[in-house]
Amino acid sequence: MSAAADWSRCELVDLQRAGLEELGSLLAEETRTWRELLDWDFGPSAELVLRFTRMRSLRGFALLARGAAAGYIYYVVEEHKALIGDMYLRPECRSAEHELTLLEAALSGITGHPGVERVEAQVMLFEPRPVMSLPLPRHAAEHDRFFLALELASATLPPVGKGVACLEPWVSSAQAVAAQLIAGAYCGHVDSEINDQYRSVAGAARFLQNIIQYPGCGSFYAPGSFLAFDRRSGRPCGLCLSSLVAPDVGHITQVCVLPSWQGEGVGYALLRRSLLALHERGCRKVSLTVTAANRPAARLYERMGFRTVRRFPAYVWEGLGRAHRS
Repeated sequence: MSAAADWSRCELVDLQRAGLEELGSLLAEETRTWRELLDWDFGPSAELVLRFTRMRSLRGFALLARGAAAGYIYYVVEEHKALIGDMYLRPECRSAEHELTLLEAALSGITGHPGVERVEAQVMLFEPRPVMSLPLPRHAAEHDRFFLALELASATLPPVGKGVACLEPWVSSAQAVAAQLIAGAYCGHVDSEINDQYRSVAGAARFLQNIIQYPGCGSFYAPGSFLAFDRRSGRPCGLCLSSLVAPDVGHITQVCVLPSWQGEGVGYALLRRSLLALHERGCRKVSLTVTAANRPAARLYERMGFRTVRRFPAYVWEGLGRAHRS
């Protein structure tokens, strides 16, 4: 059906009206695209989208052309904030106009929820469009992010000396300590502008729960995750968490070091240990994401052999409650 559709004429409908068969076809194509572009198995996330759509518990919109699904967007509302979980358009249907149509529809639906002040979105399969004006521009901000990948066979991983920090394997009981680390490491950091969960210990705890329990960042891989501790005081000073996004591809979901420890080689030591563990697991490649403005981290990754695969946008809308009231 999709081959005969006229993608230039799309109708915006509620996600529930897209039809499970057509949405399933679109998600299958998106899964292929994630594999081709990012070497990432999107299948588990696609299954969740279909499951919650079948349960009629997923809010969002779809673009249809003669009944065939051209694209979709969905969002989740959590108290004061909404998260745009995904947005995808078939390659032949991608345009600034269709992207804006989906974003405007989602934001219109979100602002109908009382108390929502903030919206966050990271759209890894889209490329930034410098000329595109975002909806609600007075409240909008855009941050460039990069998806990097490293072929482990060509990694540059010189050994580290015995420093003042020691590394310990991840244990499930470390979540409370890790949440405190993340909140401390991202205080005033650009990434806390993109993800407000980094701004508090409670928010960081929810962030950790999401990446450990849900497949959005792959399947959490505890043997490739580590914590760093001050040898003298025993206090935690950094962490690195990893996941599996395909049978032979790993992903670094989080690497952070407390400000007082930055420049001491802790981040490199943590990342190196995770990469070695993923290599031992049989991974041939590892990926991660970094905000363009975070130049120290980007330089570290580049020195280790990571190369940019894709540039994508992170969108934030702040103060939407005031916009809605006005």
